[in-house]
Amino acid sequence: MILKLLIINPGSTSTKIGVYEGEKEILEETLRHSSEEIEKYKTIYDQFEFRKEVIINVLKEKNFDMNTLDAVVGRGGMLKPMEGGTYAVNEQMLEDLKVGVQGQHASNLGGILSNQIGKELGIPAFIVDPVVVDELQPIARLSGTPEIPRKSKFHALNQKAVAKRYGKESGKGYENLNLIVTHLGGGVSVGAHKNGKVIDVNNALDGDGAFSPERAGAVPVGDLIKLCYSGKYSEAEVCSRMVGKGGFVAYLNTNDVRDVLKLVSEGNKEAEVIYNAFIYQVAKNIGEMATVLEGKVDAIIITGGIAYSEKVIADIKKRVGFISEIVVYPGEDELLALAQGAIRVISGEEEAKVY
Repeated sequence: MILKLLIINPGSTSTKIGVYEGEKEILEETLRHSSEEIEKYKTIYDQFEFRKEVIINVLKEKNFDMNTLDAVVGRGGMLKPMEGGTYAVNEQMLEDLKVGVQGQHASNLGGILSNQIGKELGIPAFIVDPVVVDELQPIARLSGTPEIPRKSKFHALNQKAVAKRYGKESGKGYENLNLIVTHLGGGVSVGAHKNGKVIDVNNALDGDGAFSPERAGAVPVGDLIKLCYSGKYSEAEVCSRMVGKGGFVAYLNTNDVRDVLKLVSEGNKEAEVIYNAFIYQVAKNIGEMATVLEGKVDAIIITGGIAYSEKVIADIKKRVGFISEIVVYPGEDELLALAQGAIRVISGEEEAKVY
């Protein structure tokens, strides 16, 4: 039996939806929401009915019969820290998504939308590997300051999906491998995957680790404290300098690595130094995770949108190729990853986890 799934991935100003028959995409749409539409609502949860109506209307326009669906899968949001996997949506999850227990984010609507649509159709609703997946080993949590433990917030959906893909393609199985997975996108996350668990990873959501197109990375602590107390910036302004306006945006006023590479190819020396620093920091993070795995690394996987760049891959390989084989899965096919998570549960390959 080939399962038919509706996938919902809400973003701040858009909602991506897809319909899958098994792992084959048969429909994909990015539903854009104007700032005027979004600004009508005081909270992210208040957008729920609006976004649901937009999704249903588009499916009707495409003459898609929603009664043929077997399940609805939503992007997981800012829930409490949780183990990786596919979770059936339940009442506790819905409450925590509504209030945003770890913050307000558009992805919180993923589970809420999937639940309501699934409920109306009488089919199950799931979320898969949200950004708050937390499988850190105890020693990875200690920061040196008891009040500030290290947190696991990263590109869990894509990291887990490509790690499982490599496990299947290699014939070894994800649960039997030591992998370093590097996601290169608007943010950069580098995770140490040991026997199916991400035992250490930088908090990419808040900008830790290497600097990236939009994030400042792990900046010098003392100078950051002075900046915070300089009186020049509000808390929100400091946060935006770290996440959103940091990295390439701060140095070169672009969040597109293709622009940076173009400047480098044209002989821009400043851009060349900044680009090389980016590669340097990413490589350092990979090396750091190699020590977490005690040098026993089966493969380094590089993924995310920036992984399409042959130059970026080649330059990273120069620095870390001695550690292990490097495998590249460019892009971040989130809709497919969400579909695969539900398929594994419905087919009996995995059990649905309980939040």
